[in-house]
Amino acid sequence: MPSTASNLSLPFTGLTVIELASVLAGPQVGQFFAELGAQVLKIEAPGGDVTRTWRTPGEAPGTDVTAYFACANWGKQSIVLDLTTATGRAAVHRLATHADVVLASYKPGDATKLGVDYDTLAALNPRLLYGLITGYGAAVPRAGYDAVLQAETGFMHLNAAGPGQEPLKMPVALIDLLAAHQLKEGLLAALYRRTQTGQGAVVHVSLQDSALASLANQASTYLVTGQEPRPMGSGHPSIVPYGTVYEASDGVRLLLAVGTNRQFEHLCAVLERPIWAQEARFASNAARVAHRAELEQLLRERILQLPSSLLLAALERLAVPAGAVRTVGQALAQEAAHSMLLPASPEFPHPGLRTVAFHSSAWPRATHLPPPPHLGAHLQALDASSENEIGTNV
Repeated sequence: MPSTASNLSLPFTGLTVIELASVLAGPQVGQFFAELGAQVLKIEAPGGDVTRTWRTPGEAPGTDVTAYFACANWGKQSIVLDLTTATGRAAVHRLATHADVVLASYKPGDATKLGVDYDTLAALNPRLLYGLITGYGAAVPRAGYDAVLQAETGFMHLNAAGPGQEPLKMPVALIDLLAAHQLKEGLLAALYRRTQTGQGAVVHVSLQDSALASLANQASTYLVTGQEPRPMGSGHPSIVPYGTVYEASDGVRLLLAVGTNRQFEHLCAVLERPIWAQEARFASNAARVAHRAELEQLLRERILQLPSSLLLAALERLAVPAGAVRTVGQALAQEAAHSMLLPASPEFPHPGLRTVAFHSSAWPRATHLPPPPHLGAHLQALDASSENEIGTNV
């Protein structure tokens, strides 16, 4: 079961999810359901999810639960089935008969070839919700890869250090994660609809549409002005100082996110340069945007004279948004991050990271999830399915 202490109180208790997805986007959705109480059956080909082989230099060479695999597969059961065989397809069909949700990530046409497309499974279970992830939509038989989509949808261009600089891929598979969130939303809408109509549905999300939908103000800038947004490093195109990184006297890097004139006045007071807030070139956000280079140079020189701890404490007291630039390890070591970690266990002596960041007064968080499973560790789930013991189709 997904949790040990509070499973009966979790909102998806009794729901069964079949995961026919690999890598990150689909598995992230699977772990989301597991954290909220669902039984998640991860169906893997004989070779397993490819991320089982994506090892970093610090990992044990023989492990099939890599750090990458562990980022999206807590709380699941692993079942190995070869969908190219009649036996494998029959087993999935048996599972789907009693399941609530199927998660699939295939190139268009591949699910049909394997006999696990929506039409085939819905004929066995009309209440089934089928969440499908593709790269470019149902009409484009092209595999989707996060890095390629970051390039094709403007993210790498915008992430460059500045105009004329090399485009940069973001260090997490952001497009996969955005698609996962889109699919969660679609499936929750379909689940609500099913409570009203009793009908299943297919929910289709493409990496491309998910990426485009997330361009937000950068897309709107182009649509409204017809002008291409320029890469600005971590700076903001329409707010200054916002996003630029500065270095304090102790070598700590910090970032400012000043969005109002009042915040800028407080910043200048903390820096003991109140006159800056009164100068015409900096008195409004529009003026600060027009004189971006001059202001950032002044800030860079002044902040370099001050220790980060005193500066950040003073800014916090005056509600000026600012923070130190932390490494991943430093971020996870914060006391505030502890609640986002899943506890280690004897089977997997490493903490995990939750995918569910929200809280509710109506249910507790799962206090414990089974660790990411070894390949094919849960064949008993197939036996349970033959006895109609999985899934409730609520």
